[in-house]
Amino acid sequence: MERTQPTPTDVALRRLLEQPTYAAQTATVTARLLEMDPAAELTRTVLERGIDIAADTVLGTLPGVVSRESLAALYATLPPLAVSITRGEYAIRLRAAARSL
Repeated sequence: MERTQPTPTDVALRRLLEQPTYAAQTATVTARLLEMDPAAELTRTVLERGIDIAADTVLGTLPGVVSRESLAALYATLPPLAVSITRGEYAIRLRAAARSL
């Protein structure tokens, strides 16, 4: 059987499938925000604010259903918020969790 060249559609689909999910992108942006002050202790409020900013940035122009499903996936994989964890340490854990999204 002769091998054919991939079509432009095949190439575009392959590139799309290689991209991180919106949930993973939101987690990564949240991690970057936390890394702005890596030695500070992480609180639930700081984490929620970071997720809100990241969601606005990544998901703000997408349909509501996409945003809701992406945030649900993100929240389902959030690492537990340990006592006295720094923002930098949590960012590392969050990036690891993002790889599963």
